[in-house]
Amino acid sequence: MEEYVIEMLHITKEFPGIKANDDVTLQLKKGEIHALLGENGAGKSTLMSVLFGLYQPEQGTIKKNGQVVEIRNPNDANDLHIGMVHQHFKLVEVFSVLDNIILGVEPCKGGLLQKAEARKKVVELSERYGLKVDPDAKIEDISVGMQQRVEILKMLYRENEILIFDEPTAVLTPQEIDELMEIMRGFAKEGKSILFITHKLNEIMAVADRCTILRKGKYMGTVDIKNSSKEELSRRMVGRDVEFAVQKEESKPGDVILEVKNVTVPSKLHKNNAVKNVSFQVRAGEIVCLAGIEGNGQTEMIYALTGLTKQSEGSFHLCGQDISHTSIRNRSKSGMSHIPEDRHKHGLVLDYTLEQNMVLQRYWEPEFQQGGFIKFGAVRQYAQRLIDQYDVRSGQGPITAARSMSGGNQQKAIIAREIDKDPKLLVAVQPTRGLDVGAIEYIHRQIVAERDAGKAVLLVSLELDEVMNLSDRILVMYEGEIVGEFDPKKTNVQELGLYMAGARKEGAEQ
Repeated sequence: MEEYVIEMLHITKEFPGIKANDDVTLQLKKGEIHALLGENGAGKSTLMSVLFGLYQPEQGTIKKNGQVVEIRNPNDANDLHIGMVHQHFKLVEVFSVLDNIILGVEPCKGGLLQKAEARKKVVELSERYGLKVDPDAKIEDISVGMQQRVEILKMLYRENEILIFDEPTAVLTPQEIDELMEIMRGFAKEGKSILFITHKLNEIMAVADRCTILRKGKYMGTVDIKNSSKEELSRRMVGRDVEFAVQKEESKPGDVILEVKNVTVPSKLHKNNAVKNVSFQVRAGEIVCLAGIEGNGQTEMIYALTGLTKQSEGSFHLCGQDISHTSIRNRSKSGMSHIPEDRHKHGLVLDYTLEQNMVLQRYWEPEFQQGGFIKFGAVRQYAQRLIDQYDVRSGQGPITAARSMSGGNQQKAIIAREIDKDPKLLVAVQPTRGLDVGAIEYIHRQIVAERDAGKAVLLVSLELDEVMNLSDRILVMYEGEIVGEFDPKKTNVQELGLYMAGARKEGAEQ
């Protein structure tokens, strides 16, 4: 019997100005969980897109069970029982969960769609693998974690045997991550083979059998996880030692920069309010974190604060000025910067170039326009400075289309733009989502530097390590209310987890 179920041998894939994969070899055994590790832009997603038929390589061969195969498109991949959960989900938002799962492989009889049969199969799969979903819910109305379950069910519905997960935990809560790890272990036990792209070393150490490392498109070797350590993996990936702890001085809070008073925000999903009569302050020179499991009102609170939705009651004051009913542009001009949760929906215009995205909120300033005409030279110079300063990697520098960049480099571009605006208040939602350890270390330093320069930082994060490491104060949200305020030095992950799950201590808050 052939030892490897999939072999990608000497794969080379080029894009304008960049060799995304440079003579890369990857071998996957049957029934193993194989991690693919590398910095942002190292070529991990490109390599998996080649295996899934989204890209054609310039050189190299792919074998399945020892036989050379040609994968010209995702249908060929599906025929070979290869499935992929993409980093940015490929779902039709206005369709139901069931419609998305069966899309392209609809069961028909006599030209009529047999939905009852499909529903039965989906419900059976969801129960068997612990992937609870509502088949009739619309994709646009369900949480990101639920959307990921839909993507996994799509693969299972097609009876895929080789499962590719591209950054599967970037959008999940700690509890959902644990559930996904269990699901992956279950798949491996059944004999399915898993390729798992991630930046999170803890996850690799927890579930992977072997790990292949890429750096700047080149193959750096494959290691057995049981003989390795986090430190060794990060050194191979980044080429240097990485600080895992955030270095910061004591905070010295100053004046109140943001005041949130009695804010209530209606929910789009149900009749209850998503945020219920919440009040808090953020001062200059401190990082305040809103922590909570996804779906407990943090997202709606940030949407209302930044002007993406309207609150039904209450007010927001920025530096003493009421901004509750001003436009998004005026909030930005008043000194608010926003690193959004969904970089594709609210962070970038994907079909614009990098330089156009860098000045999205500033193009009308005298530095970038004169008499209503944009000064393109000034825009390019400015974009190039940010690209160099924040190590944003792209094939063609400032003129690269944002869509063609890796997720992590898109995130770095947004962070560069928002911090460079020199805000009074930095609202950072999942700022390190999808970033590698080297980039996370850098972004954490930038956020602490903003705090030390006297800025107010409101952080929203699902990563409990990030919450504990970066925050000066932690506010836990549960079911739309703040149920506890903590000093990170006097609490621990377990206590926070209890409050986040609603099992708060008796008598702590009544």
